[in-house]
Amino acid sequence: MAKTTADLLVERLLDWDVDTIFGFPGDGINGIFEALRTHKDKMRFIQVRHEEAAAFAACGYAKYTGRLGVCLATSGPGGIHLLNGLYDAKSDGQPVLAITGHTFHDLINTHYQQDVDLDRVFMDVAEYNERVMGPEHVVNVVDEAIKTALTRHGVAHITIPKDIQMWELGEGTRSKANIAHHSADLFAPDGVAPPTAQLERAADLINAGSNVAIMAGRGCLGARDEVEQLARTVSGPVIKPLLGKGVLPDDSPYTTGGIGLLGTAPSQDALKECDTLIIAGAGMPYMEFYPKPGQAKCVQIDYDPERIGLRYPADVGLVGDCGAVLRALLPLLDQKTDLSFLQKAQDGKKDWDQLMNERGTSTAVPMKPQVVTHHLSKLLRDDAIVSSDSGTIATWSARHIDMRGDMMFSLSGSLATMANSVPYSIGAAAAYPGRQVISIVGDGGFTMLMGELATLVKYKMPVKVIIFKNNSLGQIKWEQIAQEGNPEYGVDLQPIDFAMYARACGAEGFSVDDPKQIESTLREALATAGPAVVECVIDPNEPPMPGHITVEQAKKFASAMARGDENRWDIVRTVIRDKVREVV
Repeated sequence: MAKTTADLLVERLLDWDVDTIFGFPGDGINGIFEALRTHKDKMRFIQVRHEEAAAFAACGYAKYTGRLGVCLATSGPGGIHLLNGLYDAKSDGQPVLAITGHTFHDLINTHYQQDVDLDRVFMDVAEYNERVMGPEHVVNVVDEAIKTALTRHGVAHITIPKDIQMWELGEGTRSKANIAHHSADLFAPDGVAPPTAQLERAADLINAGSNVAIMAGRGCLGARDEVEQLARTVSGPVIKPLLGKGVLPDDSPYTTGGIGLLGTAPSQDALKECDTLIIAGAGMPYMEFYPKPGQAKCVQIDYDPERIGLRYPADVGLVGDCGAVLRALLPLLDQKTDLSFLQKAQDGKKDWDQLMNERGTSTAVPMKPQVVTHHLSKLLRDDAIVSSDSGTIATWSARHIDMRGDMMFSLSGSLATMANSVPYSIGAAAAYPGRQVISIVGDGGFTMLMGELATLVKYKMPVKVIIFKNNSLGQIKWEQIAQEGNPEYGVDLQPIDFAMYARACGAEGFSVDDPKQIESTLREALATAGPAVVECVIDPNEPPMPGHITVEQAKKFASAMARGDENRWDIVRTVIRDKVREVV
């Protein structure tokens, strides 16, 4: 029997070692689904409840494995639903292939049902974007799409009209120029190293510095040994933007933790006081947290030359894989013997850790959100994969989940979209069936894609979903108050019994509102064999305070309170109590 376009698509994906596709069926991809059915012994299809979750799962899969993530959606609305998750992959530089259907090839742009030109819709999000024109075309397109996604660390998109999916090979439509089997299923990573002169310039600049700080982002996730050796050589602290949280364990003597609004005070202090900055695989967008331009000399390492000097005026740019570049740079560096800058950062980190411990062990009622992540962190395995959602939840995860061993952590970095956490965990559980997988999410983010709990149940993925329930869109609330100086508005959520919902889906459901019971509840939930939800009822008036509060933030906060925020007295009491704890 002759092979169809869809057969050739699936078989070429297998040639590229793709074995998992996340998606949702539809009549615009029935031909592809028939090919998936006939190849189900080799290709695993994971059915999600919303196409957005398929794209998120593919992005999470790519983040945690370093491999290509693949998602599939039908024509028209199905493909449109992929976009948010694909923009997440684009924003965080992850290789993801999106496959969509299209209407019949001879009815495109004739106002037919689900007639959406997805190859036009995807023009901005995709590095490669092509419509397949027949079985003789599909292998070439798949190869180009995958190589482009891997090379450019981004999204590739293939769309196939529904009738073309069932066209058979060998019907005489191959052009003479399209020689069969000319395209290779081979990706050759870029192994180009920076020129020796550039490495020497970088080394001279670093050797001349007295207070050297290192900002190590997601580009350093595979270079832990090199980053630690760099910190030891320059006697400088390692600041970790959130996507680089796993670069070093949080108990390393060389790291001060995170940076930005959800970072640590010692990280902010180190960047304020450094005279030399090494940015390695990081593109944290919040430029107000970098040294002031002109304060520090800068060496930047990145795989993308377009990103050199993007956030801070670099003096020397080194283009390439962070691990490879650091291995070439380290022999050129002098060992610094003055440990005063590093020692000051270490002392600041000890003080910060003590403050975080005090907040994480609070027995105040309502339960503080920090208490949940503080106790959860202590119960995690050394190989746990933790996915955080966006919002205040990211602050509690950043500050109270301590990385150790082979733990992995991620969230939606640059896009900062809500609802990514559970689908990321689906991707992680699919890739690593034997590891502990945790989703940390707020009630707002969870309800956006809450149907994905049924996906966990269907595929028996033992993901533990920790829901922070404050019946509020907390991050937006605090942005309204502290950034805009306005009373909160439009952020209250209708309460949902998430433990009951979990049980209705077939998962285990727990609920806890007592800080004295949080550890035992989490321990019981983590011990369950299958998926479980822990509903943690927390104080809605606990603010995600930055490491250092600016005068402008204080003014905006005071303005919002003076203008009559309905919860202003509870908020003021909470803030005052927190700041008093820091002082004493």
